[in-house]
Amino acid sequence: MHPPPLAPRAVPASRRAQGFHGAVSEFKRQLIEVTLRQMGGNRTLAARVLGLQRTYLLRLIRELGVATPPPQRRRRIVGAG
Repeated sequence: MHPPPLAPRAVPASRRAQGFHGAVSEFKRQLIEVTLRQMGGNRTLAARVLGLQRTYLLRLIRELGVATPPPQRRRRIVGAG
């Protein structure tokens, strides 16, 4: 799978002044947020799509302050089994 395309987004002036490294961090944060949303908050699937180890993705989420959606709960099928 390929990472999802990012939609262009207006960047506030305070973030534009961060320079190259700030821009790279912002890009990573946005890419991770978009991927997590598309994977329904499933971090394991998001890591797989992004080609990252799950533990490294979790570290990036923490370091970059990524807004993470809550993981979707699996639905139990009543009467199965």
